[in-house]
Amino acid sequence: MTLQCRHYQHASDYALVSNFLIAHYQPGNRDGNWIEPAWEYMHFHPALDVANMDRFGIWEEAGAIVAVVHYEWHLGEAFFQFHPAFRHLRVEMLDYAEVNLHGISRRDGRPYLCAYANDNDPEFLALLQSRGYTREPEETRPMYGFDIPDPFPPAPLAAGFRLTSLAEECDWAKVHRVLWRGFDHGDDVPMTDEELESRRRMFDTPKARRDLKIAVVAPDGNFVAFCGMFYEPNGKFAYVEPVATDPAYRRLGLGKSAVLEGIRRCGALGATVAYVGSDQPFYQAIGFCKVHNTECWVKYLA
Repeated sequence: MTLQCRHYQHASDYALVSNFLIAHYQPGNRDGNWIEPAWEYMHFHPALDVANMDRFGIWEEAGAIVAVVHYEWHLGEAFFQFHPAFRHLRVEMLDYAEVNLHGISRRDGRPYLCAYANDNDPEFLALLQSRGYTREPEETRPMYGFDIPDPFPPAPLAAGFRLTSLAEECDWAKVHRVLWRGFDHGDDVPMTDEELESRRRMFDTPKARRDLKIAVVAPDGNFVAFCGMFYEPNGKFAYVEPVATDPAYRRLGLGKSAVLEGIRRCGALGATVAYVGSDQPFYQAIGFCKVHNTECWVKYLA
C-alpha cells in the first residue's frame, strides 16, 4: 500500500495520534514511543507553541497513522513516534523534521534541530551520528518506572497535614500558588484570571480525573505539595506529571506523600506501573528505576 505524509491538523488529528500511542504501547514502554498522557499534557500546557503545530508530520497507510514527528514545546525539537512495523521511516522522518521543525538560534540566527532518540534504538542513534548530529547530554529526557505493589502500603504523611484531591477541593488559586512557588518562581504569585484559567486547562484535560490530582493541605488551608497524576486504562499505567512542593515545606516528605497517594489511587483503578519523566533522586528513593533515556542530538543545518 502507498504511504502518505501530511501535516498535522489539530482539530482532527489530536485524538487520532492519542489513539495511535495507546494502540502501540507495549508493557514497560518497550515500544519506545511517548506514553499517551504525555501527549495530552503537552497540548494543554501554557508553554506549547500552538501557532506552529501544523508543521508536525503524520505518515499514514490506508488511512491509518503509522508514524508521527512533532516538537514538545517549540520549533527546534523533534520527537519521533513509530508503529513497530514502520521504523524504517527514520530517514524520511528526520528529513521532514529538518525542513519543517527546525528552530532558529537566537545567538547567531542559524537553523538547528534537536532530534530526540532513545538510547535503546541503536539504529536511530547511528543515523543521527552519520548525519552529523552531536549528543547534548544535559538535554537527555529520562523515563523511569515504578512497579506498583498490591496491596499498596499507606502513604506516610507528616502530622498536621492532610491529603486531598481536586475532586474534593478544586481551588485553582491554591493550585496555582503551590505550582508557582514549588517551581521556584518567587513569592509574588500573580493571581490574574488568565493565570488561573491556564492552570485549569493544564489539569482539566480531556481524559483527566480530578480525583487523581493530589494535594497536601497545610494547617492554614493552603496547598503546599501537589502531584498531577494520569491513569491510562488500556495500558494499565499511571503517569506522574507535574510534582511540586512549596519551598517553605520541603524536606517533610510531603511531595512523596502526594506522589504515593496518586500512585495508590491509580493502582486501585488497575495500574500496575507508574512512569515519570525524571531521574531525580527524589523518584529513585521512592523506587523508580530507569526504563530508557531519550537522548538529545543537535545539529546546525547551515
